Amino acid sequence: MFAAAITGLLGLALLVGPPVSAAETLPADTGADYQLGGAYPPAAGVGIVVRDRSDDPVAGAYSVCYINAFQTQPGARRWWLNEHPGLVLRSQGRPVVDERWGEMLLDTGTVAKRRKLTRILGRWIARCADAGFDGVEPDNLDSWQRSRGELRRRDNLALARSLIDRAHSLGMDIAQKNAAGVARMRLFDFAIVEQCQRYRECARFTRAYGGDVIEVEYRRRDFRRACRIRGPEIPIVFRDPMLRTDRRAGHRFATC
Repeated sequence: MFAAAITGLLGLALLVGPPVSAAETLPADTGADYQLGGAYPPAAGVGIVVRDRSDDPVAGAYSVCYINAFQTQPGARRWWLNEHPGLVLRSQGRPVVDERWGEMLLDTGTVAKRRKLTRILGRWIARCADAGFDGVEPDNLDSWQRSRGELRRRDNLALARSLIDRAHSLGMDIAQKNAAGVARMRLFDFAIVEQCQRYRECARFTRAYGGDVIEVEYRRRDFRRACRIRGPEIPIVFRDPMLRTDRRAGHRFATC
């Protein structure tokens, strides 16, 4: 009976993931900025900066490299269709598209395809490491939710584990992006979460990752409320939803 109980507890630990460590991944007591729309000098007090893999990291800051790991960037559509057409998810012969952003979904449905994706994305992660980034943010982990039933969560998680191994082999931290239902597994080193205040998901991430969460809000009222509730605990950034950098075009940025 005792042995069976111990075995059951060990199985549960493997399912849920490792316990939250007391050690912090992100630097403490500093603001964050989410600069995916283009790089610009960080404001005073910002010590964590997320930038696209095509941009340079910020010297002296904890820099996170963004890659679109489970969908395609709009400008890369032709490249994927020409160079890797078999890795684009299709339904009835047509690419499955995230209509909000115009991004095609990538096909994680077989071991062979995940291996090919890991090679491509692994090269991107290596370039981020060579450029001097500290961490990597693989976006659209939750693409199965937009796949019209063509993708499975477990396949996306299998690819995620491969990317985690690749990042760690290069000495980089790696972030979970959104996908609140996965947070309890704590597969990643930290989390980057969009609009968790709006959708009431923030506690799911902070329970799993403690203070290693970067929160991005796009509505002023959500940002203000988030600052009141979690401002002393995690870096929270307010950004224009289109992530514009031209202030005349409506660029907005603030931290708690």
